[in-house]
Amino acid sequence: MYEVTGMTCGHCAASVTEELSAVDGVTAVDVQLVAGGVSTVTVTGPVSPAAVRSAIEEAGYTPVA
Repeated sequence: MYEVTGMTCGHCAASVTEELSAVDGVTAVDVQLVAGGVSTVTVTGPVSPAAVRSAIEEAGYTPVA
């Protein structure tokens, strides 16, 4: 599970889901949106944490360290 800041709406969640779904090895993405707060993103599949963080950043959001 990854904590992500900067997400405010369903479009944000969709952008992160789309970006992560394009990463090799990702089989499922679940976003629990907390508008204006810290949302959680759960990724299923054999993918490295660095690849997940990179995809979240590519979508325009900030993973919490």
